Amino acid sequence: MTSQITVDDRTPVKGPDAGPARSGLRGHPWLTLFAVAIGVMMVTLDGTIVAVANPAITADLNATLAEVQWITNGYLLALAVSLITAGKLGDRFGHRQTFLIGIAGFAASSAAIGLSSSVELVIGFRVAQGVFGALLMPAALGLLRATFPAEKLNMAIGIWGMVIGASTAAGPIVGGLLVEHVNWQSVFFINIPVGVVALAFGLVILLDHRAEKAPRSFDLPGVVLLSAAMFSLVWALIKAAEWGWGDPKTLLFLGASAICFVLFALWETRVAEPLVPLGMFRSVPLSAGTVLMVLMAFAFMGGLFFVTFYLQNVHGMSPVDSGLHLLPLTGMMIVGSPLAGAAITKVGPRVPLVLGMVATAVACFGMSRLTPGTGTLTMSLWFALLGLGLAPVMVGATEVIVGNAPLELSGVAGGLQQAAMQVGGSLGTAVLGAVMAGTVRDTFGDKWAAAQLPPLTPEQLDLAGTAVTVGVAPVPPGTPPQIAGVITDVAHETFVSGMSTAFTVAGVVAVLAAVVAAFTRRGEHAVDGAAAGHL
Repeated sequence: MTSQITVDDRTPVKGPDAGPARSGLRGHPWLTLFAVAIGVMMVTLDGTIVAVANPAITADLNATLAEVQWITNGYLLALAVSLITAGKLGDRFGHRQTFLIGIAGFAASSAAIGLSSSVELVIGFRVAQGVFGALLMPAALGLLRATFPAEKLNMAIGIWGMVIGASTAAGPIVGGLLVEHVNWQSVFFINIPVGVVALAFGLVILLDHRAEKAPRSFDLPGVVLLSAAMFSLVWALIKAAEWGWGDPKTLLFLGASAICFVLFALWETRVAEPLVPLGMFRSVPLSAGTVLMVLMAFAFMGGLFFVTFYLQNVHGMSPVDSGLHLLPLTGMMIVGSPLAGAAITKVGPRVPLVLGMVATAVACFGMSRLTPGTGTLTMSLWFALLGLGLAPVMVGATEVIVGNAPLELSGVAGGLQQAAMQVGGSLGTAVLGAVMAGTVRDTFGDKWAAAQLPPLTPEQLDLAGTAVTVGVAPVPPGTPPQIAGVITDVAHETFVSGMSTAFTVAGVVAVLAAVVAAFTRRGEHAVDGAAAGHL
């Protein structure tokens, strides 16, 4: 199947072999990759750099813990709710325009956060960041899909994944240095020059591709229903740790999400130009790729949530040191992503995806054996194996989703890929957090008593257990050093026991993902990409 693409003058151009090669900078595939990579780097760097700034924001703006959590939660909610709709906007109005608006808006909202004098303004502009980030990310994938032919798309996505890995790795290190030597505002101001460069390159290089069958209308009821469904789902996952999974409020939001998803599906079968044509999911590889992305993000982001607490609170590392200790993980993702792209181009995605999830499962089971005294070398080996396993999955699952969607739905497919990651990460953090909390609740009291420490009231035990779930030793002020050491040992052993259980669950999920990966195959619509004259 060959879709028609419309380039700047809106003249239909067929397939990868049509027409003469374009000359100059505009539309050059590798320069297009460079341009979108700068924008993607800004968003992914921001995703990890902000966590380092939260303590400084708390102190400077007199924020409560709940308000600081909203700095992250508001961003995640806006991102998750907006991604698929943003992808549709790119399909409707052009990925170049959507990408450039996303870049400009993300940089502007970053500047506004740095100039904010209250935590409420920070939260509000973080929500705006999430919306503009949602415009940017699917558009980047849509531009790559439209620019690169099938035989080069995997390599492009591999380099795209390498940029994500590099900027994710740099976030805690750069953030720690900026907060320590400048101020927390600089963490956001750094997006301004990056955004200006990305915008300049985008204006000069990016070419607007439009599929002949691009949507001509916009499904507003579908947007409302899908947004309500995604908001209710992600909100329930975020609040489940605080409310409890059996709490009526958690069940209410989960139920509302399910109802909205059902109503959305019913509506989409009746509207002429649906937001998400459900026929997309008749493609078994696309559906498998979406499920795979959810399961991968569950295991990776859910497990990584505890690794940062393990490094900082159990091993006593600074945020910068913990970021350096995670370099084997992100380093292998950086190195492995383009290599995975080349391998997937040669042999197809199925084998690399299965092997990648098997390696991820082995790494998760290996990390379930970490102890409070585990050395750097052992940790680094497991982190490196995890990064090596994740690289082909990030690249391959993205290609499977985007490549198995028609060109005119590449933005929706890109939004679907990003939304699957967000939902999987939120689900992993919530479920594994519940596993951690349950393990601490079941074992902390017994370990405390076995260490012959002074008895605690139920309220004190509950308060101490809450601290232990993030690896913090609940040592009261003025406690003698010997007793403080015993409390610390009990807290860290309990935390590591819970982390072990959480990583075991993550490993089982990774095994399930390896099974799902067996149903993937090369994108059947990838050949519909744009002309390859520059390659």
